[in-house]
Amino acid sequence: LNIARFVLPPIIFNNMKLQIRQEIPSDYEQVERIITQAFNTAPHSDGNEARLVHDIRMGKNFIPQLSLVALYEDEIIGHILFSKIKIGNGDGLALAPLSVLPEFQRMGVGKSLISAGHQIASKMGFTISVVLGDPAYYMKNGFSPAFKYGIYPPFNTDSKYYMVHPLIDGELPDGIVVYDMAFGLW
Repeated sequence: LNIARFVLPPIIFNNMKLQIRQEIPSDYEQVERIITQAFNTAPHSDGNEARLVHDIRMGKNFIPQLSLVALYEDEIIGHILFSKIKIGNGDGLALAPLSVLPEFQRMGVGKSLISAGHQIASKMGFTISVVLGDPAYYMKNGFSPAFKYGIYPPFNTDSKYYMVHPLIDGELPDGIVVYDMAFGLW
């Protein structure tokens, strides 16, 4: 399997054909606009999500194969980014951010991006992904509270917002998560 060219077969939902593929540099500007639009009215947004993606792309923890776009009728309508993190003495992934154009939200695009990212990540040997987000949404997509796995964020937050999704059965890393410098947690 050539992970760099891994693309899911088209997905049909709500009578729409969705294609998911790896983001390429010529997508960057459009993806950053989508991120801005998607987070424009989000209640917990700081307005810097597009800048975060830009900064992660420039760093050592960027994994191009795990920066995915969703296309509908050859137009990008969503994006997801997973970047490498440390969890205690092990490795993992941070899902941040997940962005879908407002007119395509609540249609399964985000769920499809999460699933595709996790499928590729597990084939690459990653065992777990973490996310800071809405538990009502992410728990429907296979995430559960991180503290149950002995995984903790490097910042203060209500534990219900910090979640993990194991990508394998078996032993997982535990401890405090260390994010890429782009997250500005230092």
